[in-house]
Amino acid sequence: MSTHSISDSVLVACLCAQWCGVCRDYRQRFDEVRGLVQAEHPQVQFLWIDIEDEADLLGPVDVEDFPTILLARGSQPHFFGPLTPQVSTLVRMIDTQALDASAKALTSPELVALVPRIRAAYPASALPAASNSPSNSTELR
Repeated sequence: MSTHSISDSVLVACLCAQWCGVCRDYRQRFDEVRGLVQAEHPQVQFLWIDIEDEADLLGPVDVEDFPTILLARGSQPHFFGPLTPQVSTLVRMIDTQALDASAKALTSPELVALVPRIRAAYPASALPAASNSPSNSTELR
């Protein structure tokens, strides 16, 4: 069990759709990033969220491009938007927007409300041990 509190816990959520070929192709790279990041920062929680299966969870937040990434530290969103599906791009975004304590939080009310909903629905302590494996990101359907 992690000794990190929710206030210093980093969330990396990929918001995708099963029908999206780019998302399916990106899954392996997302898992690769998970392995790289969690080797040094085990408090980082990675989630793969299907936007159609989890529409109620996302609420009014619209995802228009894929893959869309949500980065949060504690309950504060720090990045929300599409990224090029490359390992180095996501690693750099995690470093600069979520792990860097000086990064500014986003203020969009929809995103500010989304992070606690995701954390409540999928608390890090409730994830199965296998979800920590680089080849098995937690998938929310």
